[in-house]
Amino acid sequence: MEDHRDEDFVKPKGAFKAFTGEGQKLGSTAPQVLSTSSPAQQAENEAKASSSILIDESEPTTNIQIRLADGGRLVQKFNHSHRISDIRLFIVDARPAMAATSFILMTTFPNKELADESQTLKEANLLNAVIVQRLT
Repeated sequence: MEDHRDEDFVKPKGAFKAFTGEGQKLGSTAPQVLSTSSPAQQAENEAKASSSILIDESEPTTNIQIRLADGGRLVQKFNHSHRISDIRLFIVDARPAMAATSFILMTTFPNKELADESQTLKEANLLNAVIVQRLT
């Protein structure tokens, strides 16, 4: 036993506690889209949308990755002759909540808006590309 009455009290350091809160992405130009469907319903909608795209196996195909405004990601196989408007219809079929919202489709780098939706994927140079959905 030691006598410490003549020493000043030093508070012991507390144990390290990691951050347990929730973060938000900064710099997002798109507002948060709330999905009201369950994951099972969402998977069913994606399967239905995927089956609605008719692929001609005798023609060349490409995979397009679509990054959605709600943080989701879709990958779909298309023919080179499919149009950008087919991608928009695929997104609306996969996420029915997007039908009521206005959005644009953009390429990743260089950032370019896909305004002419009558172009084929080959004409728009979107073979094996990543497309980003932005809400307007």
